[in-house]
Amino acid sequence: MRALIVDDSRATRTIIRKMLSEVGFEVFEAADGVEALRRLKEIDPPDVLLVDWNMPEMNGYDLVRAVRGDSQYDKVPLMMVTSETELGQMAKALEAGANEYVMKPFTKDVITEKLALLGVLP
Repeated sequence: MRALIVDDSRATRTIIRKMLSEVGFEVFEAADGVEALRRLKEIDPPDVLLVDWNMPEMNGYDLVRAVRGDSQYDKVPLMMVTSETELGQMAKALEAGANEYVMKPFTKDVITEKLALLGVLP
């Protein structure tokens, strides 16, 4: 199973990478939405994307919309992992095509629970 983590915080990417690696994922990273779109072309469709909202170049909301606008990624689950805690932001992300929404700070249990709900645990 492959996961793409998209977050401008190297520390957050490292934390999520460790969590995902421990449950058997091969992990790829991108620091913003533009880099994520490039990485998607390089690695074929991953089994899940974990996306931050607030990033330079292209934010997570716009990335979700771009990914959902490309039919080859229709079946790829998208999880927003973000510090955006407003219900309106959550609704906006889900309407754009995110499948799950996790608010920072998070625990490994929360991430693995959401991955299980998405049906993507190895």
